[in-house]
Amino acid sequence: MTDQEKPRLADEMEKMEHEPLLPVEKKLIVWSIALGLVLLGVLTWVSYTFFPAS
Repeated sequence: MTDQEKPRLADEMEKMEHEPLLPVEKKLIVWSIALGLVLLGVLTWVSYTFFPAS
């Protein structure tokens, strides 16, 4: 196959049908973002509490 005959990723993605997210996928996204924010807050609190800047 030459370079012109190979399917390009952009062309293949244009051919794909749009599939909406399933409700369980939406819940997983929300849970993972929320967990990340909570853990970031915990890390910040631990950092300021146990390793204060002098």
